Amino acid sequence: MKEELRIIISGGGTGGHIFPAVSIANAIRELRPDAKILFVGAEGRMEMQRVPQAGYDIKGLPIRGFFRPLWRFSNIGVAIDYLKSKRMAKNILLEFKPQVAVGVGGYASSAALGAANSLGIATLIQEQNSYAGLANKKLAKQASKICVAYEGMDRFFPKEKIMMTGNPVRQSLLQSEMIREEALATFGLSSDKKTILLVGGSLGARTINESVLQHLEKIESSDLQFIWQTGKYYSEQIAADLKQKGRPKNLVVCDFIADMAAAYRAADLVISRAGASSISEFCLIGKPVILVPSPNVAEDHQTKNALALVNRDAALYVKDAEAKEKLIPLAITTVSDEAKLKLLSENVLKMGLPDSARIIAEEVLKLAKV
Repeated sequence: MKEELRIIISGGGTGGHIFPAVSIANAIRELRPDAKILFVGAEGRMEMQRVPQAGYDIKGLPIRGFFRPLWRFSNIGVAIDYLKSKRMAKNILLEFKPQVAVGVGGYASSAALGAANSLGIATLIQEQNSYAGLANKKLAKQASKICVAYEGMDRFFPKEKIMMTGNPVRQSLLQSEMIREEALATFGLSSDKKTILLVGGSLGARTINESVLQHLEKIESSDLQFIWQTGKYYSEQIAADLKQKGRPKNLVVCDFIADMAAAYRAADLVISRAGASSISEFCLIGKPVILVPSPNVAEDHQTKNALALVNRDAALYVKDAEAKEKLIPLAITTVSDEAKLKLLSENVLKMGLPDSARIIAEEVLKLAKV
């Protein structure tokens, strides 16, 4: 009889961390249905809802990000919560007794994997971005394996620990059998018009939203359709703005799209932030995209993510500071250019790395040795 397999998976904060984490957990369960999997997240963050919805238990830590600049008085409380979180993470590990701890990024990942390293538990880091953050660079020194999605990551991590796996994506996106006409119908849209999908990540993107509001007349006068995910954080203000300015009939507005498989299938072109998870999805489904990297991320890693595609003619790119002026006009021009859409689709597909979750799960099992 095999020894019981127990795995900790830690991280979150945004869908870009949560979706890969759940995908890895699902892949482990496919290989070992008997596996006991426990998530460790940050209190008050998305993972505390999304992980239980996916069918997994989660423990929350009071960990949060430091304010900038670091010398702000309010960071004293943040530091106290960080130390408390490290103690809590260590107690969780001592009680759960995992063979392996997996970190996918986010505040909680730093505390949980740091505690695992101190207890001699094998750790695996799943680095999603093309530019590694400070926490993962520090954790990498004691990590057993580092799974990456971009070439050249040996400038951040020990080369002998690196494994090129790609980023796990939501299985629902790859398994959907919905055809374009059905997908468009779910949004009440016509099948004989080009469709642009605008998404700002799970929390929304102010710049993309402002770009839409600034070009409502251009949107209305185009012979196109638009699906716009505003993000729940911005939805009330946008509803008020559209009530005042008028919502174009060819613009479908959602605060959150639950069925992203349908949204992607409906779209001829996507406008998106350049989070690693989103980019991995575009690479696997071959969707033409205009990327607007967020400037509000560590080490400006979204710009580096975007340029990895742009430099291979696999995506278009608009700087955040220029988006309000240029984004919608560029999208309207691009979606009508069949040759450009075909080129972007073909090139982005070449960058896709399928089966990432299963490959990472297999590495976790190897580290567990059970």
